[in-house]
Amino acid sequence: MSGDDRAGEFGPIYLPALQRIRDLWLELEPLVDETGYDDVVAPTELQISLSDGLADAQSARLDIQWSELGMYSFHYVDSDDVNWRFDRHPNTHSPEIHFHSPPEATTMEAEPSCIDVTDVSLVTRAVHAMWRAAYEKRDLDRLNSASNPP
Repeated sequence: MSGDDRAGEFGPIYLPALQRIRDLWLELEPLVDETGYDDVVAPTELQISLSDGLADAQSARLDIQWSELGMYSFHYVDSDDVNWRFDRHPNTHSPEIHFHSPPEATTMEAEPSCIDVTDVSLVTRAVHAMWRAAYEKRDLDRLNSASNPP
């Protein structure tokens, strides 16, 4: 997600939240290949690599940001260049909590998110549940289709 997508304050990155998100993905998802941060000294993003992706993708990555203000971005991209995002941040084009649908996850085409919770663990579990449902059914339409997951 670029800063161009944000109209208000996102806030500083909250490292304990990124650590909790990493731990949950490692606990919940056997396809996690590796995890890391974009910068060892001053991380701004958690990166989770998956050994498989949605549909025919051979691999995938989640780039995750979580701020001290509870704003977040879970951005998925895979080897077939499919993108989608669950975001929470102020903007001018959609509700604060929104979803950018695949395959491009374009900034101006966001829709309301099915995720209503705001706690870091619950949001993480919800994003994982949506990803897992789409993965198992090989159906991208399942990504933003649940009623307030997890």
